[in-house]
Amino acid sequence: MPQNNRHISKEILIAVLLFGIAVFLVGESRWTRLYQDPALDTDELVDLYLDDEHSPEKLEEILTEKGLIEDIQEFNWAINTLRWRRFQAGHYRIEEGTSYNELFSRMGRGLQDPIQFTLLPGRPPWDVKKRIYQSFRFDSLALSQTLSDSTFLAEHGIDTTEVIGHLYPDSYSFYWTASSEQVVERIFKTFNQKVTEQYRERLDELDITMNEAIILASIIEWEASQNDEKKTISGLYWNRLNRGMRLQADPTVNYAVGERRRLLYEDYKVEHPYNTYLHEGLPPGPITNPSQSSIEAALFPEEHDYLYMVAAPEGNHNFSETFEEHKRKSAEWRQWLNEQYRLKEERERNNNNRSE
Repeated sequence: MPQNNRHISKEILIAVLLFGIAVFLVGESRWTRLYQDPALDTDELVDLYLDDEHSPEKLEEILTEKGLIEDIQEFNWAINTLRWRRFQAGHYRIEEGTSYNELFSRMGRGLQDPIQFTLLPGRPPWDVKKRIYQSFRFDSLALSQTLSDSTFLAEHGIDTTEVIGHLYPDSYSFYWTASSEQVVERIFKTFNQKVTEQYRERLDELDITMNEAIILASIIEWEASQNDEKKTISGLYWNRLNRGMRLQADPTVNYAVGERRRLLYEDYKVEHPYNTYLHEGLPPGPITNPSQSSIEAALFPEEHDYLYMVAAPEGNHNFSETFEEHKRKSAEWRQWLNEQYRLKEERERNNNNRSE
């Protein structure tokens, strides 16, 4: 082979080799940027909520507003290169260092992360409902429609007056995009598993309905600040009911006036079907979502002869068998309260004097 041809062939080989190396380096750089480099500018977990299906432009806008995009040009290059055109609604928990490919792939396929949702016991009905709808994509109207849908409720054997008592306090795992029907149905099923199935025989022994048990449990929930008093309070309420006395439970008056606070004399005169100072028996429905301990207290009351109770300074109650004894303990409670008010006013005067 002539010398010139050998020289040309060598140059071509070198050129091809250099071109191959360049292609490899560019490809490796692109692969690294797409599959290894972090997509978001953050050093902590990011909880991202997409309330609807979004375009790449809308996703860019959302992430930019949150200050999570460091290089917009690279972000758009990555979306176009990976060819994602729609991103699904949902909750996505993005870890530090998540790559473009993983980020877009999860949101493009709608691979959500569940939310942890907890319902606390003993909250006012309006507060329980607020806690639910503020935790999900659906709004308060959707939840209200579900909780007032007689057909939906009938499928679970309850009516509108019983709803609050069946919103079982527990920790749940849901997808953020779950519908109000899916969420409520899951909560109702948990109630059935942990309450209805567990206490069916006890209800038969007492010859009461589940609704009656939950109503009483809900009153106990609001009345008792200490768990070890719940069965004592339950026994007191049962004693009054069995003797045909009015329940005269302060929590039902709080429910009637729509506020949990110290009651005034005129509050007890408020005409309301839930006011057990005016109406005999149990109120029409539960006043809150009782805890498991309050439900057990309602079904397994302590046996005693107490008929009256009044608050005590330690946050518990003083119990009495007779009205005379109750009047004496009530007077002691009022005297203690008055002394606390006096001390409070004295502290406020002293503070005002020091600030002048």
